[in-house]
Amino acid sequence: MALKRPKFERTAWHEWLLILAPVALLVIAAFAFTSRFIQPAPPDTIVITTGGESGAYYRFAQRYRDILKRDGIKLEIKTSAGSLQNLARLRGATPEASVAFVQGGTTDPEDSNNMLSLGRMFYEPLWVFHNMPNDIDRLTQLRGKRIVVGPAGSGTRHLAMQLLAASEVNASNATLMETPGKAVAEALIAGEVDAAFFVSAPDTEIVQQLLRAPKIKLMSFAHAAAYAKRFPALAHITLHKGVIDFAHSMPARDIELVAAVALLAVRDDVHPALQFALTDAASEVHRAPGIFNTDNHFPQSQSTELPMSATAERFHKSGPPFFQRYLPFWVAVLMDRLLVLLIPVVAVLLPLIKIVPYLYTWRVRRRLWHWYEELKKLEIAMADAPSDQDKHRLEIGRIDDAVSGIPVPVAYSEHYYQLRSHVEFVRRRLDAQTAVTPAKG
Repeated sequence: MALKRPKFERTAWHEWLLILAPVALLVIAAFAFTSRFIQPAPPDTIVITTGGESGAYYRFAQRYRDILKRDGIKLEIKTSAGSLQNLARLRGATPEASVAFVQGGTTDPEDSNNMLSLGRMFYEPLWVFHNMPNDIDRLTQLRGKRIVVGPAGSGTRHLAMQLLAASEVNASNATLMETPGKAVAEALIAGEVDAAFFVSAPDTEIVQQLLRAPKIKLMSFAHAAAYAKRFPALAHITLHKGVIDFAHSMPARDIELVAAVALLAVRDDVHPALQFALTDAASEVHRAPGIFNTDNHFPQSQSTELPMSATAERFHKSGPPFFQRYLPFWVAVLMDRLLVLLIPVVAVLLPLIKIVPYLYTWRVRRRLWHWYEELKKLEIAMADAPSDQDKHRLEIGRIDDAVSGIPVPVAYSEHYYQLRSHVEFVRRRLDAQTAVTPAKG
């Protein structure tokens, strides 16, 4: 009788397919589950609200725009009346902007619900210029005077009213005015007003004009340190003698000032990748030394008003993330997003890589073990009923045919042929039993 050809050729891929198909489905399911946690790609355009075109906010935003352009991000700049309007534009379900410069001390407690701080970026000195005959060093000396406190919606007005109120100067004992822009300097020089408040960088046109105006004086705050203690959003700074103009020793003496600290605020739904890009740009712009701060004094990660962005805080503490250090921005963003998909590989696929070979071996041997069990049953039957030889021969023939058709990978052919030899061994035992024991009937 011709022997059946063992099925070695197709078994390996067949077995692997049966095992790997469920594994693949499991990994795909894990990827599908993980993909729900992948953030969408960041937009390539973001809107920042600043202040007037002559102010420091606008100039800094222009520098941000140039830096972000290198990464393919478009920064749209919207001018405003100042910090309060900037905050209003970030509020609500349909905001007019996503990023804003915000003067320290102007936020509301509710802003913490949907805004984050990318850090404190620079000092905003409070300048109080006046044209009175004698120097003044306390705000109480402005009672009865005509005072420009800044336009509505501006951080200048907010801070001026706050400090004047603390000194019991108000509309009942002074004339409070909102003369806008450059007209303030002209009115002050012309004697149409007695004093004016400005919150601005020292190199702005109006501040430089008034510092050099012959009859205009800059107030030195006698209580500067006390104001900084009383109002956490303020800092005590010193305008040192001669620092504006060494040739003319301007100012002629040290001037004690208070300063708000500007925040870079974002809505909390701004993509983390854009938060990183903005923080990186801010660091490049604001880390340089100035007349009020040393090198790398800014940006600062602490914020007294808005919660710190986790992205910005990591940047301030550890610098750029790994991919952003070595890859272009958009490539790094893609890598960060794809990194999330590696979770299924680590959590699911790697353990399966160790299990699958054992599972494969178990499946192959399980087929052989089944026929060993059948052989064992046949041997027991041969011992219990030796005269049922015809029945035993049919059974050994059935087992032999089945074993011949078992698909076994070549790597496991040794186990296969051991089973075949054991089948033949039982057949010989049956032949020997037939020689000594007559069959039934």
